[in-house]
Amino acid sequence: MPEPRTPAVDPDLGRFLSLFHEGKYWDSHEALEHAWRRNASAFYKGLILYASAFVHAGRGNRHGVEAQLRKTIRQLEPFTPAYLGFDVDAVLDHARRCLDRVEAGEEGSRLPPPVLDWDGARVRGDEMELDQRHES
Repeated sequence: MPEPRTPAVDPDLGRFLSLFHEGKYWDSHEALEHAWRRNASAFYKGLILYASAFVHAGRGNRHGVEAQLRKTIRQLEPFTPAYLGFDVDAVLDHARRCLDRVEAGEEGSRLPPPVLDWDGARVRGDEMELDQRHES
């Protein structure tokens, strides 16, 4: 019996993930922005907000971190527990822990680094981003 095939994801999402894992949060945000604007993906917007929070963390902007994490949480909550191959519950758990620490006065630069856990086996195949991945 043939192995199930994981649907292809948008190449912009792949670039986002690669840059994000390198700690290049601004560049990852930029890599995904075109795809977000192209298909109005609420999920992509949540990922961009998450990356943006850590841009602010690197700049020592505690208010920016707090604002972006709050937006991230609101934006990604509808996509739990997993979406487009991402463990959204884990992202939200990390965002909430970081938000708690920032609200308690911790500097953004001292936050635990963000993690995005992607697994192609978690891609359901019905995510709207897959339908629009080839549009320009």
